[in-house]
Amino acid sequence: MREDTHHGGGSGAGGAGAGGGVDHEFLALERELTLLLRRARASSGEMARQVHPDLEPAAYGLLAFLDESGPRRATDLAAFIGVGKATMSRQLRALEQLGLVTREPDPADGRAWLVRLTDEGRERFRTVRRGRRERYVRQLAGWDRAEVAELARLLRQLNARAEL
Repeated sequence: MREDTHHGGGSGAGGAGAGGGVDHEFLALERELTLLLRRARASSGEMARQVHPDLEPAAYGLLAFLDESGPRRATDLAAFIGVGKATMSRQLRALEQLGLVTREPDPADGRAWLVRLTDEGRERFRTVRRGRRERYVRQLAGWDRAEVAELARLLRQLNARAEL
């Protein structure tokens, strides 16, 4: 049973209405974000397996970041993903063993290493990403482009505030 999310009397960001009741707008937001995140996790696992059958789902986001940003230090990758150095080292070793990333000396600091996608890693990742984008296009075929742009803008705003 779904609750009516259009009740009047919503409050600010405090989470409860003036009478101490539930703020239905934020309850609806929580419900929809929970569903979206659950589907995104499942989708990340599926996409990771498409890149390589042995790829961990969490590593898909790492490949996406490397594809968009270019070579990075492992410490930058750990900070972006939100994991410790040991976890990042383990993930990078696995990605190297799969032939998806390689390490090369950092020209700016001979003591440091940069991680970059291999040609095979880039091609595998981009093939899966194209399929994902095509799925979004199909799912949102009935949407006006301005609505898609507005959704992207609002999600970018939400993500930016989550980083604070």
